[in-house]
Amino acid sequence: MNAIPNNINGDRYNGCLSASRNRKLETREEALLHDRYERCISASKRVRWDIDKDVIRGRRFDTSQKYLPDGLSLASEFVTLSDNEKRFVSQIQGLTYANMFGLVERFINAKVLEIGHDHWLGDQIALEALVRFSDEELKHQELFRRINQMVGATLPRGYCFDVDTNAVAEVVLSKSTWAVLALTLDIELFTQLHYRQSIDPDAELSELFKDVFLYHWKEESQHALLDEIEWVRHDAKLTIDERDRAVDEFIELVAAVDGILRAQAASDARYFSVNCGRMVAEEEANAIEAAFLKAYRWQYIHSGAAHPKFGKVLSSLITKDQAQRIAAALATLQ
Repeated sequence: MNAIPNNINGDRYNGCLSASRNRKLETREEALLHDRYERCISASKRVRWDIDKDVIRGRRFDTSQKYLPDGLSLASEFVTLSDNEKRFVSQIQGLTYANMFGLVERFINAKVLEIGHDHWLGDQIALEALVRFSDEELKHQELFRRINQMVGATLPRGYCFDVDTNAVAEVVLSKSTWAVLALTLDIELFTQLHYRQSIDPDAELSELFKDVFLYHWKEESQHALLDEIEWVRHDAKLTIDERDRAVDEFIELVAAVDGILRAQAASDARYFSVNCGRMVAEEEANAIEAAFLKAYRWQYIHSGAAHPKFGKVLSSLITKDQAQRIAAALATLQ
């Protein structure tokens, strides 16, 4: 009769030992995650900057200079334009750049505040990292409002960015957290490429806009890491069906962004034609609009989606079939 209790005790012992090992593993994983949050906080403190003291520094934009580098404006795609006209295109795109970031950072900050709730009564280091993220996003919104006003003051009247920022944010935030974090990581990563494009030596590129790229990048680098952490953490909670729906919602969000870009490309092409100082025939006007759209799709969709980090994180979360669906959707936006 003693054999039965002994076996039961042995099972209990083995079960406790297994649970102990799992707790140690969980503790190690939590420690590693905790360290990543701490590193984001340290970097945030180290690179902290001020809009007036560090970025603007009393300077103004000068229309004798390009506002965006050729690698972002895709100047070579505007094949019918003179160098002066291509410079004007870069200035129009610079104004749209400020408006687009004012748009996307509205919903990014709202989502960061929302997911911070998960850490309210948990890891306070994680909470601090996300609070800093939110604070920096609010600062970036102010930066791009300022840049919008400063660039707008240098260009002819009539530019239009007819987008309801709050309405767009509401649509984005109506989608799953997984889909929003996927789009957010795409955005945070393409700011890194934008910075790299801006540091190429180019005597005609605005030093002020170079600094906008530089200082924006300094804080977005930490944001990209936090996006990845939170995306992976959230993904672990989903069922297979929930993740599959989230993939479709991410594709819907990319399509929604593309809708904004198509409308803005048409608006900016018309603005260019009215203000470039010469008559623009219909065929050329269509080519200019297509070049604007190609540039905007590169800036705000493909440059992030093609980033190796985005591909690595995404592929670790989804199936081959889901990856093919995303690739097919992106392929239509060429």
